[in-house]
Amino acid sequence: MAKNGVARSFACTISVGRPCSSFSFMIRTSKRPQVAQLSTNNNNDSNSTSSSQSRLIPPPSLRSELSLCVGTHLIPHPNKVERGGEDAFFVSSWKGGVIGVADGVSGWAERNVDPALFSRELVSNVSSFVDDEEVSYDPQALLRKAHAATVSVGSATVIVAMLERSGTLRIATVGDCGLRVIRKGQVIFLTSPQEHYFDCPYQLSSEAIGQTYLDAVVTSIELMEGDMIVMGSDGLYDNVFDQEIISTVAEHSDVAEAAKALASLAKDHSTDSNFDSPYSLEARARGFDVPVWKKILGGRVTGGKLDDITVIVARVVRCPIKHS
Repeated sequence: MAKNGVARSFACTISVGRPCSSFSFMIRTSKRPQVAQLSTNNNNDSNSTSSSQSRLIPPPSLRSELSLCVGTHLIPHPNKVERGGEDAFFVSSWKGGVIGVADGVSGWAERNVDPALFSRELVSNVSSFVDDEEVSYDPQALLRKAHAATVSVGSATVIVAMLERSGTLRIATVGDCGLRVIRKGQVIFLTSPQEHYFDCPYQLSSEAIGQTYLDAVVTSIELMEGDMIVMGSDGLYDNVFDQEIISTVAEHSDVAEAAKALASLAKDHSTDSNFDSPYSLEARARGFDVPVWKKILGGRVTGGKLDDITVIVARVVRCPIKHS
């Protein structure tokens, strides 16, 4: 995350900046946390969701509940590939599934602090507390405990989404990591970024003065089988329009391939100086533009934004759960 201001052993799958990583998971509900099934061969959905097929009238011992089939992809900033970038994400199989992204604020590098340390530890702590009794499936409480347990110096924007087996998705976000829910080719829900001023988002920080879990925007939405969730760091949303997200997701039946395609599209846009990106549109709207004399000659601020790019794509699926 290029921002102006500064205001591996887990019970889930975590990435701390593995370059160009693309994975697919099938999250099935269980009574206790388990390691998400990880596949690097991008199995198609017909394989990963075969357990969701059931009779019209299932046996009494079976009942269906909603969960997530998840694909992820991370592309570090071109100048941060060797270090793996400053984004971190996680996927947990707890209940219907928990997903999250944290984006380390790069401004800390000016103080000789590695911006990745805070985001990675924050994500690690989030993963550790997903099944905590005090959290009780409240993403805001999850952020509270994770932030309090993070001792690294730095700050990060963060978003966490927790799916209940009944279909309720609970979301808490601080800053400009984002989430879209797509249903039948339309965005039916989206988060909005929080910021102090342009390019300086809200962030959880090691500093005593700053945002806390109380500043998180907390929302919930009822999901249906077949809904698509697209979560990402601002490296995705600064470079890819919602309509592009919709069309790209529709072109790929495999969630890992969809995540990879979105991340690749964001990377392509970020390096295109002629692309009129969401970031450049917002910059002009905020008064950041070329000098007047260039405007007279038809010039304007354009181009994408170089950044770490993290994408999580999840399909809501129905799984028959056998009860003893």
